[in-house]
Amino acid sequence: MSTSDAQSGPSILESPSKPVAHGRAFAPGRTLRQGGKVLPEHARGHNRSLVLQTLFHQGAMSRADLARETGLTRVTMSDLVAELIADGFVAEMGVREASGPGKPAMLIDLDRDGHRIVGIDLSGNDSLIGAVLTLDGSIVARREVPLPVAADLVSTMVDLARALVADSHAPVLGIGVGTPGVVDDRGVILTAPNFGWAGFDLEGALRGALGLPVLVANDANAAVLAEYTFGGAADDVLLVKVGRGVGSGLLASGQPMRGSRFAAGEIGHVTVGTDGGPQCACGKVGCLEAWLSVPALTSRLAAASAPADREGILRDAGERLGIALAPVVGALDVSEIVLSGPPELLSGPLAEEALATLRARTLAQPHEGVRVRMTQQGDDIVLRGAAVMVLSGQLGVS
Repeated sequence: MSTSDAQSGPSILESPSKPVAHGRAFAPGRTLRQGGKVLPEHARGHNRSLVLQTLFHQGAMSRADLARETGLTRVTMSDLVAELIADGFVAEMGVREASGPGKPAMLIDLDRDGHRIVGIDLSGNDSLIGAVLTLDGSIVARREVPLPVAADLVSTMVDLARALVADSHAPVLGIGVGTPGVVDDRGVILTAPNFGWAGFDLEGALRGALGLPVLVANDANAAVLAEYTFGGAADDVLLVKVGRGVGSGLLASGQPMRGSRFAAGEIGHVTVGTDGGPQCACGKVGCLEAWLSVPALTSRLAAASAPADREGILRDAGERLGIALAPVVGALDVSEIVLSGPPELLSGPLAEEALATLRARTLAQPHEGVRVRMTQQGDDIVLRGAAVMVLSGQLGVS
């Protein structure tokens, strides 16, 4: 099915296709950086980010082409490129093949291997996962350690990060961390019951121990950034991350939605239905997480012997997901829903039922083009999202 068919037809359930190597070029306004007027004292930093953003998404080009693309003068561009080469973020890639008279132009590009990013994912069921990534999100080294007791979690993270920095063999731009829980914009964990954290400045603790820039965010919020930058997601997207718990990340017009209390997307403890249901760890009955989390689903599936019973369990969970998503789609007019989690659970009957329920519970005409699909990022989605956090925070690239 073509892209135009997918966007103009009825709601579509899509299967993953081959992952893209780099994120596509942003349309006007596609940026995770803060908007607003650029003051003269901030202009140079803004222009640096503009150059890096353009090269990140469009690839190698000449200085003259880059000046035309960004609207900057050739003199300004020459100065910026020289500075970025000296800083190790841009490299000359050789001359363009001659297509006419005159001296062939020298091509420049983002030096995607010149720096490294360390990503850490705390959302696993029984382990901490870390990776070293290039600037384009490619993983070049990976480490995994067993999940320690809560009292040893921070020291284990520090040890893991130090080992990954040693594996980097290039300057480290920063460290990104995706964690369960509600996280504010300063990297403070407001609440993460599974880890026993409340009001804990995880970002500050890691920065002090490691001496490097650190950015911490909720794991689902990190995941949606990976889908946006590397997975070709739309400007208005909701990503549902299913694992030990259930959460979601939201982008509206390409901007992360965090909410007034930094809890936007916390759909796991929304009650879905009036028919009771399983007891949730939070103490309520019938929360979405109690129906949809990986431990809850696998436990119910293990107790079912007949294939029809197993399909019924998955479809029931999909219906509950559709019930939770319909008001979000109606209120925010998101254009696609991306599912992240075990494909053997989420794709097939569960996703089909979620889509059918979503269509039945929203106004047909404006929402007929909403798509539901599995992510292409697999288990690396939080790690790659952590890389986007660092790219955006350190270089203004997203």
